[in-house]
Amino acid sequence: MAAALVLGAMLGVPPVLAQEPAQQPASGPSFDIDLRAPDSVRPLLDRHLELRRYREVSDLDDAELARLMVLAERDVRELVATLGFFDPRIEIRREPGERSRPLIVVEVEPGQPTMVSEAVLSFAGEISEDADPAAREQREEIRGGWRLPPGHRFTQQAWDDAKTTALRQLVTRRHPAGKVSYSLADIDAPAGWAKLDVRLDSGPLFRLGPMEVTGIERYDPQLVPRIARLPAGTVYDQNRIEEAQLRLAGSGYFDSAFIFVDPDSDPKAAPVQVNVREAPLHKWVLGVGISTDSGPRTSLEYLNNRVPGIGWRAQTKVQVERKSPFIETEWTAIPGPDLWRWGVLARGERVDDGEFVTHGQRLRVGRTRAEDHIDRSVYVQYDRASVQALPGITTPPQDQGDGTAVSANYVWTGRYFDRRPFPSSGFGIGFELGGGLTLTGSRSPFQRTVLRWLGIRPLTAGRLQLRAEGGAVLARREARVPATQLFRTGGDTTVRGYGYRDIGVALPGGKVGPGRFMAVGSAEWQRPIRRNGLPTEFESALFVDAGAVSDRLGGLRPSFGVGAGVRWKSPLGPLQVDLAYGVKARRVRLHFNVGVTF
Repeated sequence: MAAALVLGAMLGVPPVLAQEPAQQPASGPSFDIDLRAPDSVRPLLDRHLELRRYREVSDLDDAELARLMVLAERDVRELVATLGFFDPRIEIRREPGERSRPLIVVEVEPGQPTMVSEAVLSFAGEISEDADPAAREQREEIRGGWRLPPGHRFTQQAWDDAKTTALRQLVTRRHPAGKVSYSLADIDAPAGWAKLDVRLDSGPLFRLGPMEVTGIERYDPQLVPRIARLPAGTVYDQNRIEEAQLRLAGSGYFDSAFIFVDPDSDPKAAPVQVNVREAPLHKWVLGVGISTDSGPRTSLEYLNNRVPGIGWRAQTKVQVERKSPFIETEWTAIPGPDLWRWGVLARGERVDDGEFVTHGQRLRVGRTRAEDHIDRSVYVQYDRASVQALPGITTPPQDQGDGTAVSANYVWTGRYFDRRPFPSSGFGIGFELGGGLTLTGSRSPFQRTVLRWLGIRPLTAGRLQLRAEGGAVLARREARVPATQLFRTGGDTTVRGYGYRDIGVALPGGKVGPGRFMAVGSAEWQRPIRRNGLPTEFESALFVDAGAVSDRLGGLRPSFGVGAGVRWKSPLGPLQVDLAYGVKARRVRLHFNVGVTF
């Protein structure tokens, strides 16, 4: 603290006062302190008043105590100044105390707090002259984010925080060698005003150079740059570098990854130093969980990061649960120079929705490409669904989703959120386009389209999350399109207040089957839960969901669900617990889910 430095630097202070008080026999304090100050400054003085440190020195004489009182006045003045009180009234006097000990009264009236009257933020270096729109945007962001504008109360902590925040906004993008080259807080104590002047020197614009990788032995050296996606010539951006680290660490090939760009290196081609720690070639994962849709579940997953002979990754998973057990294996190549990678997927599943039991098989062959914000997939897929109705249900096979088909598909997903996995603003949009031919019964062409959108908008109190999804399968009425290509909805991530796939086409006997058209929408208001005025890791939520499935576009009739829930920013991602009432079902359901589904 400033007070400690003042006392330590004083000239003429007896040695006993310039050092930590020596341990003395326990004889009680040599004097008492009566601190009289308002709550605006009292906590700080209670913690840091230097006078308290010398109460246990038993051999203080009157002259030394008088000297301490003089030093204490300057100590108090500097302490309250850190809170923005530059013109306080301070009185320190000695009065008779109890048990023959003197009483030191410290009386403080801090006066009016100092307010900011003017704040000037200027730039030097390349950012000050750069006409690039990105440089102009960065300048405006730094100015707009200044945390101590006119009209705000000046404190030393707020002044330091404002400069630190502005510098962080500068060095995290484009200018990692930036610095604060000049800062001045001109205080007019009698008037109670402060004029602030800060200059940020950006230094040169940095572009990434060649990637230098250490720690890779088992895998193809090209794996790191293709997953990191930080090509030479890219303008420096700390957020992109952190995202690259997360991609490497989450790829399954590496247990950890660290990326460093030296701000003292060549700004025109700064080397990108990447250090990775490789994951084992083979990995077994045993998982257990529970959801309100399917109840308890357990899974066993085997990962082979380099299949002998082809170098692909093979990931095989078996999941056992009451409603939708499955076995799946997916084999993927490493990304090519164009970032596209080949992949093969095979899946067998059994889905019991309480009315139909569907045994489905799927085989997919295609290519995928993952970029910073956009994922693409192109693939050919074979689907087969064998549907068994529970006793008492008699419906045509095409209404049950019993059939076989082959299709070609294109999937595009764009994610434009401010951060992951806990976004506070932004949106995501995606679509699936597919066309194929049914192979069961009379062969018939069909076309399948799915559109998805998720938007998050900040509000004064919390944020609003909106979600919409629509799907359509166009085919002849008698075409036996497999259930895996049709639609049902309801459950934790679609329409809360209803069970898993409870919303579908109404069949005789009050049963529900898959349909060819689907629409789902949701509006959710999320607010942080605060403690002592500060936001915690928990949030509250109020929501309305709606969903409909039909075999005719004009037959869509929404089923509504309303409720409230709690969100927690867990290490695994957003954990949500919701209590929802299904208006049409006339019952309350509890829902659990982890992660942002998009």
